[in-house]
Amino acid sequence: MTEKNKSGKYKRADWIASSNIYEVNIRQYTNEGTFEAFSTSLPRLKDMGVEILWFMPIHPVGKIKRKGSLGSYYSISDFKAVNPEFGTAYDFKKLIQQAQALGMKVVMDWVANHAAWDNVWTIDHPEYFIRDDAGNFKPPYDWTDVIQIDHTCVPEQDAMIDAMKYWVIEFDIDGFRADLAHLTPLNFWKKARTAIEPLKANLFWLAESEEINYHEVFDASFTWEWMHATENFYKGNTDLNSLLGILAKYNSNFPVEAVRMYFTSNHDENSWNGTEYEKYGDMAKALAVFSCTWNGIPMIYSGQESPNLKRLKFFDKDAIKWNNDCLLHDFYKTLLMLRKNNPALRAADSAGATFHIITDAGKQIMAYLRKNKNDEVLVFLNLNSNDCGFTIKDRLVNGNYKNVFSGADSILTPETFLKLKAWHYLVFEKVK
Repeated sequence: MTEKNKSGKYKRADWIASSNIYEVNIRQYTNEGTFEAFSTSLPRLKDMGVEILWFMPIHPVGKIKRKGSLGSYYSISDFKAVNPEFGTAYDFKKLIQQAQALGMKVVMDWVANHAAWDNVWTIDHPEYFIRDDAGNFKPPYDWTDVIQIDHTCVPEQDAMIDAMKYWVIEFDIDGFRADLAHLTPLNFWKKARTAIEPLKANLFWLAESEEINYHEVFDASFTWEWMHATENFYKGNTDLNSLLGILAKYNSNFPVEAVRMYFTSNHDENSWNGTEYEKYGDMAKALAVFSCTWNGIPMIYSGQESPNLKRLKFFDKDAIKWNNDCLLHDFYKTLLMLRKNNPALRAADSAGATFHIITDAGKQIMAYLRKNKNDEVLVFLNLNSNDCGFTIKDRLVNGNYKNVFSGADSILTPETFLKLKAWHYLVFEKVK
């Protein structure tokens, strides 16, 4: 049996607390759209501070009822095979080894709820799937390119877990991102983690879900409510108090050890709802600062460091148009290295605390202090279209701080006056 923590849940690997996630869209990452072509970006991503590579599904895509010319990554025809569009199994294994040699972890996207109409199981084990009244396979919801797996079928559960084991044993992956985790019963995930963890220590389990009880199995979960609320905030449909209320709810409702993943874009958001600049406009970078400094784990989507300014097609080839200089490389590098090196930013650490900092700017400035023993990170976000001058009014702020972006030292006290341009940010690290 795998080791569990004091509350009876599975033990979270300690390295997760200071890490970050980079979602890889192999199809659109390069003109070639292959593992080999992506591998040339590994040194750049390593320099930027990326630690966890989350690969969208790398399995073969179903052909029956396929959408677009290439189909959805999430319509899987074989859970133990590699999509030839991306390369070979050898190519994927080589890419994993290259990433791990650079100190990165590799997490696979895992789809346990549904499969392609022509999944290999439909022939060998049709009993693994739900049928309609006429005895035909049926899609979940209106997802017409996939069919619903029968989660009550114990042999199907065992086959799915066997497929997950395959990638740990044969490819040495470092964890799973569970697609729409809450659509698959929690008991399945308990069964899967219990069976898989003895194969390799310190795997990372990320749930695409905000169901609190799924943290009985998963180390980290998505923050969809926050992401949608911040978009509404930028569009003037809600206020800062509403945003702070969501964070307070997260803090009170989720277990202390639950890591929350914050992000401004991912494959779904970019393709269907727009880039972070369509959703957040000039506030996008301030929200990226938030994602990297709040109590959680940040996620960056393919191309955000360029930055990518277009919606990427989901079912067809549509390569990212890279800016050769990757204009936000150093921006993200500064934040990711701060997160890696300063214990104050450790996620879900019982030794750490997050404090809202009082200023005289009212609802225009979001200010907070992350603290872990003698380590501190202080953040000011101007979430407003107007420039703002403000005075710190909080005794928690007192000492010598370094601006992490400019490198300048400042003495900050409860009477310090600061200025922030519209939608800008200040991040300080306390000098000990």
